Amino acid sequence: MLRITKQSDYGIVLMTLFAGAEAGRVHSTRDLAAGAKLPLPTVSKILKALARAGLLQSHRGVKGGYRIARAPAAISVEEIIRALEGPIALTECIDERSECEIEGTCPVRTNWLRINGAVKAALAAIPLSEMAGHVHLARPVWNGRPKAEAAGGTKVEA
Repeated sequence: MLRITKQSDYGIVLMTLFAGAEAGRVHSTRDLAAGAKLPLPTVSKILKALARAGLLQSHRGVKGGYRIARAPAAISVEEIIRALEGPIALTECIDERSECEIEGTCPVRTNWLRINGAVKAALAAIPLSEMAGHVHLARPVWNGRPKAEAAGGTKVEA
């Protein structure tokens, strides 16, 4: 079964929160964890990796946190996955550190290279801005509706 890891999945979710926020806004790790409904230690680990890869900028201090380093349209899904998992390699022989014993004589290696290239290109062609759609961090919801409306109050348009 081909499946991205939870770390990559959560990393993409977190990056969509940055993409849906106002440009240049600094987000605390705690706010991002709450917004994504993910455990704080997991979010912290992912944000550090994304910052090391240059996709986020970290800011220290009382009002510190992270902000997106580039425009969401300039960051691909492939970059996010690569930042968290390393190079995309569907099979052992595609990985740069391959230890496959039959790599040199494998009859299907060429096809695996084509398939891996197609998957990588597809992920590289999807910008974060498309993944984010209408995601917004600072919009509290309850059961899929704005919090005031869910509580019986008046509907608040964002």
